[in-house]
Amino acid sequence: MTKTFKVLSALLSYPTAELKAAAPELKAALAAEALLPARVATMAERLIDDIAGRDLTDAQERYVFLFDRTRSLSLHLFEHVHGESRERGQAMVDLLALYEKHGLAISARELPDYLPLFLEFLSTLPTDEARALLTQPLHILNALTDRLRKRDSVYEGAFRALEALAKDAAKADDLVVLPEAEGDDPNNLQALDRAWEDDPVTFGPGTQGDSGCGRASEMLARMGNPQQPPAARPAKGQER
Repeated sequence: MTKTFKVLSALLSYPTAELKAAAPELKAALAAEALLPARVATMAERLIDDIAGRDLTDAQERYVFLFDRTRSLSLHLFEHVHGESRERGQAMVDLLALYEKHGLAISARELPDYLPLFLEFLSTLPTDEARALLTQPLHILNALTDRLRKRDSVYEGAFRALEALAKDAAKADDLVVLPEAEGDDPNNLQALDRAWEDDPVTFGPGTQGDSGCGRASEMLARMGNPQQPPAARPAKGQER
């Protein structure tokens, strides 16, 4: 087990009294494995201290404001690939099958693409394998890191740690630009409602189009086969 992944999973989960109380253990686990560069480890420790020293209700409200009410900061990985479209379902099934293949059973109350759950899964794998798998959603992690940096959020530290843990740096040509959604202002409830509306269902051949599900499938395929290289990025003007 790689405890660093488990620590980051805990830090990106909804804050609880147990999480606050575990701050010394979390810091000790990061120090013992020493997988993070010193500067990044300091940022992660700052997040631990911030959560531990903050009023619990305040910490929980901040978490909800950031990750539940700000769509472009969603901790559900496939949300950033193809939103809430029906196509997301098969990707979820495939990811769940990957978990089950490795003996990880999850409760029905959490979706398989929830980042803390994915990190919990990675913590059960050999470190090299876990770091290789972490490169697959790296373009999503990069985007989340930048968005948290712009908000001057202490949670940036957790994503800097994930970037540092990724075995290989992502190539610029493999990254997908993830624009911020209209519902990105958590205080604009009307925009939030519009942003989270499901797309209309259409039937018949050729109606689904190229909505990004292909890239989600590529990511899942590479999760199951870390040695498979990423697909070439579409030529400019062909991306969606």
